[in-house]
Amino acid sequence: MTQEILRYIPIEFINFLLTVVFALLIGLEQRRHNIKQEFESLFGTDRTFTLIGIFGYILYALNTQTLVPFLGGGAALAILLGIDYYQKIKEQHRFGMTSLVTGLITYCLGPLTATQPKWLVLSVVVCVLIITEIKDDLLKFSQKFDNAEFITLAKFIVLAGIILPLLPDTPISQTINISPFHFWLAIVVVSSISYVSYLLKKFVFPNAGMLLTGILGGLYSSTATTVILARKSKEDPGSAKIVPAIMLATAMMYVRIYVLAVFFNGAIAASLARSFVVFIVIAIGLAVYFLRAAPSAGKKEITMPVQTHTNPLEFKTAFIFGGLFIIFGIVTGYVITAFGSTGVNMMAFVVGVTDIDPFILNLFQSKWNIADAVIVMAVLNAITSNNLLKLGYTLVLGSPAIRRRVIICFGALVIAGVIFAFV
Repeated sequence: MTQEILRYIPIEFINFLLTVVFALLIGLEQRRHNIKQEFESLFGTDRTFTLIGIFGYILYALNTQTLVPFLGGGAALAILLGIDYYQKIKEQHRFGMTSLVTGLITYCLGPLTATQPKWLVLSVVVCVLIITEIKDDLLKFSQKFDNAEFITLAKFIVLAGIILPLLPDTPISQTINISPFHFWLAIVVVSSISYVSYLLKKFVFPNAGMLLTGILGGLYSSTATTVILARKSKEDPGSAKIVPAIMLATAMMYVRIYVLAVFFNGAIAASLARSFVVFIVIAIGLAVYFLRAAPSAGKKEITMPVQTHTNPLEFKTAFIFGGLFIIFGIVTGYVITAFGSTGVNMMAFVVGVTDIDPFILNLFQSKWNIADAVIVMAVLNAITSNNLLKLGYTLVLGSPAIRRRVIICFGALVIAGVIFAFV
């Protein structure tokens, strides 16, 4: 019914109404944004912005081919806005141009609505409404960044957006069965996941509690987070949240590795899905159990410092990962050639005492002459070995009060890992 009615309404009329509505919304936002000021510091608000939108649509409709009327009207509007800006600087000593730029965007809504998909027009309007309202929030957010972080982020964008597409996608050699493109892609993906955790920890949850620290830290490195939490247990041996936080960090390790599997090798991800679901359920279940079983001491929750891990986009971190990636690529190729699948599984146990991500990504990406089942078993063995390493760190570095609980937790994960790998 609605579609039949719309068939009899000229599309030009619909576009005109949409332009008026969008321009009015922007004008109302400008009115609300300026309502608390004692005098009007803007050149206009709801009516003015609506008329600017109508003005732009009319001039566009007069000549949709050369756009001469529309361009002339835009120039005239720009001159008027320039005069208004000069007067504002002279009389009010204010230099903001947000309202002026918003006026120019409103002027462009007419041709934008007539020529572009409606989702694009709506996206522009939504962005204008949001950006003009979050000035204070953006200022507070930008103050949290330092110069080093912006420079590091800029370098990362160059490496990920410029260098990565230029790298060849052919294997480096028969020994290293990885192309430069996939080698660098592994660094970019792992660093991106870690960087999300870093940003959340530093800017969204700067005073995160113990449990949230375990979750965010696990996305970055479950081993590093386990070491930090174990050392923290000596400062507060009675804390009921140390062991649950360690288990949540380990649960996030499974999530991180599975995301990498989905990204690089869908077949392996499908084979790992069932076992990883079990591992995550065990880790979270044990975390919940020990959190509820511990007596409440009524103490204030410990907050972790922001520096639970360093910026993962720093070149040192990326190059260390890249170096390990190449080393594991060479060693894995040699082991497969010399010892076959048995050697890969044995190597997986040894690799577990180091950073397992480069080894696992080699298995996900490489075209080794081994079956998917062997790769799945190697991944499970590496994770099991890494859990044993984390258990050892916790027993050595942690408080004696948490030893029994961590033995139970990591013991359950190790047993489950062995069962899925060999049975």
